[in-house]
Amino acid sequence: MQSARELFASRFGGDATQVLSVPGRINLIGEHIDYHDLPVMPIAVQRRIEIAFRANDDRVVRIESAGYSPRCRVLHGLADANRTPGDWGNYLSAAVAIAATHWPLTQGIDAVITSDLPPAAGLSSSSAVLIGITLALLAANGVGTDFNELMNVFPEGEQLVGTRGGGMDHAAILGASPGSALLIRFAPLELKAIPAPVDWAFLAAHSLTTAEKSGSARAEYNSRREAGSAALLKTGFSSFREALRYPSGELTRRARQAGLNPDELGCFLHVISEAERVEGAVTAMERADAEEFGNLLCASHASLRDQLCVSNPALDELAACAMQCGATGARLTGAGFGGYVIILCTMANRERVRAGLVERFYSGRAGFDSESHLFFAEPSAGVLFA
Repeated sequence: MQSARELFASRFGGDATQVLSVPGRINLIGEHIDYHDLPVMPIAVQRRIEIAFRANDDRVVRIESAGYSPRCRVLHGLADANRTPGDWGNYLSAAVAIAATHWPLTQGIDAVITSDLPPAAGLSSSSAVLIGITLALLAANGVGTDFNELMNVFPEGEQLVGTRGGGMDHAAILGASPGSALLIRFAPLELKAIPAPVDWAFLAAHSLTTAEKSGSARAEYNSRREAGSAALLKTGFSSFREALRYPSGELTRRARQAGLNPDELGCFLHVISEAERVEGAVTAMERADAEEFGNLLCASHASLRDQLCVSNPALDELAACAMQCGATGARLTGAGFGGYVIILCTMANRERVRAGLVERFYSGRAGFDSESHLFFAEPSAGVLFA
């Protein structure tokens, strides 16, 4: 992959003043619950975007990319009139808009983006772009900020492109530590690094199906949040955290008696069970109990498939195939509707699991790229300035 500095010189001439490295993230467990202020457990991964940039004086943001589209131009944070759903420029426009709204900007930037982070795959490439461009703008304008201030702003930026998510992606991208999972609690926001056992290995496997959250999957993604919130109202709870003070059996009984429609009931049952799985996963990782952690991954996938209904046949087949190849646990990761499965292996058998997936799942499927679609996900650092 061409370096961001080299691409910058070829596109804009001269040298970039700074390079920003922004990781993707994989959520180990805790899916579709961060927007209900419940804990999640992601890792940042070694797959990243790099942004080389230089300030300009005309307040225009000019961005080129080696992997997305031709040059994108954004003026004063306004989205281009011809921007279509799913266009990567939506996230650039959102970044400029939130930066210009919250901080004094007197300069624009010329920038290039390079990436080995696949888009629309559940690895948070969209949030990486949003965060990276915002931080580049702030750096170019000499604006200082901190983690908490950024965390109050970035979820708003996601909503500018129509996805009503939570703060997991942004917290993981900003706050992750090498070698550790990141337990994220919300309201108030708290981060805790959970060291991953050295004999555990995580394999990211792409289903070869994609879903762009700013495009066709947006309504499906948002409907899950809406159904969960509606279920809360009908069951008489002010929040899921309040609900989780009750035993799971009592919650299930109450939900079934509350007149929830099937979508609301499925969302409610998924959220309360997934929150319990996150707490169990923290304990399992701290005890280096791979079998229990793997069981929780599989239970999470079943709930995402059967209760939240965000899986698809390719994701289901891939997760099942991983288990048949000797994995300890597997589940879809990200919003769903496509993208990756996260697979727990041991260091001793990870190559065998990988080879089995190539033979049993990917052989004969068009478009498979072993470098992009099947890689070991190493718990990595958050945002880095170079």
